[in-house]
Amino acid sequence: MIDNKDENRFELEEKGLLVWSDYRIRDGKYLLSHVEAEPPLRGTGAAGRLMQQIVDHARANKLVLEPRCHYARLWFQRHPEADDVLN
Repeated sequence: MIDNKDENRFELEEKGLLVWSDYRIRDGKYLLSHVEAEPPLRGTGAAGRLMQQIVDHARANKLVLEPRCHYARLWFQRHPEADDVLN
């Protein structure tokens, strides 16, 4: 996973395709505003793998995340062990 700061998004490449999460930084928090995968990756778990890597990145860099889009909120509901990176 990379933090594409020019595009304000976290990106993960799988099989030459991209899954990403757009973010905005506000008050020191990373607001995850949208998660999307290229159509061939949809339904493969790629977005979930990206979310786990975002959480790992947040832990390693002491970042605070705030899920704003439906997918990110739902992912955190399903993964309460990741609550430590939330505000």
